[in-house]
Amino acid sequence: LAQKYDPQKEAELRTWIESVTGQQIGPDFQKGLKDGVILCELMNKLQPNSVRKINRSAQNWHQLENLSNFIKAMASYGMNPVDLFEANDLFESGNLTQVQVSLLALAGMAKTKGLQSDVDIGVKYSEKQQRNFDEAKMKAGQCVIGLQMGTNKCASQSGMTAYGTRRHLYDPKNQILPPMDHSTISLQMGTNKCASQVGMTAPGTRRHIYDSKTGTEKCDSSCTSLQMGSNLGANQSGQIFGLGRQIYDPKYCPQGGQGEVANAEQSGDPPGYRCYREEEES
Repeated sequence: LAQKYDPQKEAELRTWIESVTGQQIGPDFQKGLKDGVILCELMNKLQPNSVRKINRSAQNWHQLENLSNFIKAMASYGMNPVDLFEANDLFESGNLTQVQVSLLALAGMAKTKGLQSDVDIGVKYSEKQQRNFDEAKMKAGQCVIGLQMGTNKCASQSGMTAYGTRRHLYDPKNQILPPMDHSTISLQMGTNKCASQVGMTAPGTRRHIYDSKTGTEKCDSSCTSLQMGSNLGANQSGQIFGLGRQIYDPKYCPQGGQGEVANAEQSGDPPGYRCYREEEES
């Protein structure tokens, strides 16, 4: 706090207090204001009869009473409570920085209330300007959309180039060419102009690299790769849908001569069935 004390502000406050009160503070600023007599005279100049009794005794409790009356007079003058100091801050030099801040705020309040002095010190407070609107005006204001919400009033896309086109900087001083036609579609946007599938092989066919220098042969691109699938030479001949499949095994299917097969056909028995009948008869 001691480092924030400004000696230049102290000199300005000394000149201002002496010009308003007409009394000399002395070489020591703290000792000259310690008894509170000059400060009480200052408040009576700013606001008459704000301090009705000023003790000029040298006793400590009389001096502390003067400082307390001065602080109360500042509060009634309109000072903010945060700008006030305590009596011990000045009497015991506990916080001279706060004392300096309070006196500067008092000078600013006096300037705000129209006090004329030879020393321009303190910051003038802003004046409150209150507006009183009728009920109809308040309701009309509720229908207006504030600019903080955003607006598209008077918005236009006139003169905008197509999205993705390149930006051309034109400056006649630097001998830059005039801007090109903005109707041209940039390649960054993609285009199918002059697009063709001529010469493209079927999807999935193998890629053949042909180089005349290395002696590679040309390949026929009209052939369909097996990776794509093919029905070339497909046939349903011999396929039986829904019928049982016969499995032939020589262990279980007896083999006979042509005569046995013929007799089996005349008797109406299938081939190989005669042997089973003979076993049953025996």
